[in-house]
Amino acid sequence: MVTNFSLLSLLQLASPALPVGAYSYSEGLEMLVERGIVNRAETLQNWINWELQEGAISLDGAVMVRASNAANTGNWQKVQEWNHWSSATRETEELRQQSWQMGNALLRLLMNLWPVEDRVELTSLSEEDCNFAVAFGIAASYWQIPPDVALLGYLQSWACNFIGAGVKLIPLGQTAGQQLLFNLQPNLVRAVETILRQEDDDLSSCTWGLSLASMQHESQYSRLFRS
Repeated sequence: MVTNFSLLSLLQLASPALPVGAYSYSEGLEMLVERGIVNRAETLQNWINWELQEGAISLDGAVMVRASNAANTGNWQKVQEWNHWSSATRETEELRQQSWQMGNALLRLLMNLWPVEDRVELTSLSEEDCNFAVAFGIAASYWQIPPDVALLGYLQSWACNFIGAGVKLIPLGQTAGQQLLFNLQPNLVRAVETILRQEDDDLSSCTWGLSLASMQHESQYSRLFRS
């Protein structure tokens, strides 16, 4: 069950105001817009739908759930294993640095929010680079947010940031961005259902388009977003 406390905690975790720097990344979208691959709300929605079905965000969501489950049982070795596994799946330096920067920022925030006696395992994780999905899963475990609800919040937060980047880059109006987010609701729910059914050996993604866009973004002449 989702308690008022866990719901408020999830809203805080999924908020665009969470100080982890998500707003500063476009995940290759800036290059896609420059090339005209994504140039209106429809093509942005198509890209997001593909990412939810086959892309890196679906893989991150699966890692987040597994990190949360491992933290629930106190298996911190398994948490670290999933953290290393997640790092190994990053196909470009830009995407890896984004995940580490956001994850490390969230860990630092949690260490300031939690009582000293609850920070022991966070301290060991903070000694190495922590992926954002893993840090999010740890927070969801600590605040007793059910995995399916935490996953929906995680994907919603990602979609909000991605659409926010599209609103600035394409550009789109704020109303168009909100309409797009509203249209994505069924896809977000389906993505949660699919991810939760996956076994460890089934985890995979098809991210060559994202990887190429990310690699080209770091040498793009004019950039609004971090690379």
